[in-house]
Order: sequence, then structure tokens, then C-alpha cells
Amino acid sequence: MPSSPQSSVTETAHLPVENALTRIRSALPQMSKTAAKIAAYVVEHPADVVGMSITDLAALVDASEGSVINFCRSIGLGGFQHLKLSLAQEIVQPVHFIHEDLEREDSTETVCRKVFHSGIQALRDSLSVLDPKAMAAAVDIIRAARRVEIYGIGSSAPIAEDAHYRLLRIGLDARVVIDSHVQAISASRCDKDVAVLTISHSGSTNETVAATRLAHEAGARTIVITNFGRSPIQAYADVVLFTMARETRFRTEAMTSRIAQLCVIDALIAALALADYDRSTDVLKQTFDVLSIKRF
Repeated sequence: MPSSPQSSVTETAHLPVENALTRIRSALPQMSKTAAKIAAYVVEHPADVVGMSITDLAALVDASEGSVINFCRSIGLGGFQHLKLSLAQEIVQPVHFIHEDLEREDSTETVCRKVFHSGIQALRDSLSVLDPKAMAAAVDIIRAARRVEIYGIGSSAPIAEDAHYRLLRIGLDARVVIDSHVQAISASRCDKDVAVLTISHSGSTNETVAATRLAHEAGARTIVITNFGRSPIQAYADVVLFTMARETRFRTEAMTSRIAQLCVIDALIAALALADYDRSTDVLKQTFDVLSIKRF
């Protein structure tokens, strides 16, 4: 769990730096005891760190998330995500930033096969960690709410917009916010009659963690769709719906995770529709008729 609400939401986007491990080794003798412990783990296990959340690393070295961020800043990095990107640049083959399973000499046929296989595997893995009880709890929260606020930033924004569209189609009062400033305002204006659905693959994105925290503190019931494992955003979630995809190992952009997130949204919408079957089917028919005028 985060040591404080602020410690997990202090990062901004930065370009990777070269020679991150060299920086750490050079600065290690002057570090505090806690920072040195973090540094030693990073130097010994850089590939593992690339695949971790800040919560994972803090727990492994018995330090706070704030200490991890302070360590990153002490070597000239913006935060933990900046450290992971810099380590990845140093230890990962460049082709893997395009897709983890690809090799540079792969043919188009092989690229198609590998990318599709990754998507299929992400769906299988996500199904294995998606808790039906958590899904049922999410359905109850949304059905009890006066309105639903949906948050997503970056590659999660299109998923948030799709969730918004799907909720409208079954007659629910939903709003989507993909601007970080508007998210903060929206979240601070929530109350106990609002359900918040946040989509964040890493669970560590500054803007969405902050918005979810603000909504939670304002009394809203919060649902988070995020990748399996510990992450800061979960401290502010009443319900967590897990996916399992490997994007955070080398990239910040979601690829296979988008497929898994969309499938979780599909399952959530279907469960909501079935829970209020007559009303949902009536609204779906009405909206189908409305949309028919858009077709030739």
C-alpha cells in the first residue's frame, strides 16, 4: 500500500536516459541507507525492475514508494516510470519496444502470427485473473449510482470512450473525461451517488491515480480496470477488475492490454444489461432505431 496519497502520484513523462545503471553505480557510495538498498536491488535485477510496479519494488526492499521516487530523482530521473524506461532502453533489444515477441528479421506473416498470438494469450491470462465476485460488485456499484464518471489517459482514453458509449447504449447516465485537468475537477465534485470507472494499465499513471484518489476521498464508489499485480491506484479502488498483459515490461503504451481491457468492458456491460434486462433491451432497441438514420 502507498505510504501516503501523495507519494504515488508525483511523476511526469520523461524521455529515457542513457547509462542509467552507470549513474546508479556512480552515485551509490553517497546514497543514504534506504536509497543504497534500492540501488543495490536495481543494479542486481534490472530486468526484473522493468517489469515491476513501484509498489512491488518498495515492498521487496522494505521501503516506501516515496523513498523509491526520491532515489530515482537523486540520480536525475523524474520518477519510477522514467527509471523503468531508461533501464529498458539499456537492457532490451530495440525491436522489443515495437512488440515484445518480435525479432528484427521477422516476416510479415510471422509478425501477424505473433501479434495475434499475444492478443489471444492476453485474453486467456486476463480471464484467469478476472474475479467474478469483483465483476458482480462492480455491477452493483454502477446500478446503485446516479451517474458514472469514466477516466482514462493516453492509450487508456479510447477504452474509456468505448465504455462511455456502451453505457449510454444501455441507458445509463455516464460521462467520460480524458483530460487530466477536467478529471481532477470532475473527481473533486463527486459524491456518494457517483460511481467512478478508471482505466489504467499500469495503475501508476499520475493523472488517473490522482483523479481516482480525489473521487474516492469525495465519497464516490470507485472501480478500477488495471493490470494484475500491486499498483498505487488500487489503494483508492473499492473494486479492482484485473487484466493480465505484458505491456509494462518494456513500454508505457498499451497494445495487447487494450484487447483485454475491451473484453473486460464487454463483460461488464453485458452483466449490467442482464441485471436490468427489460430496461436495457428497450433502450438498446431505441438507440438502435436512432442510429439507423445514420446508415444508408
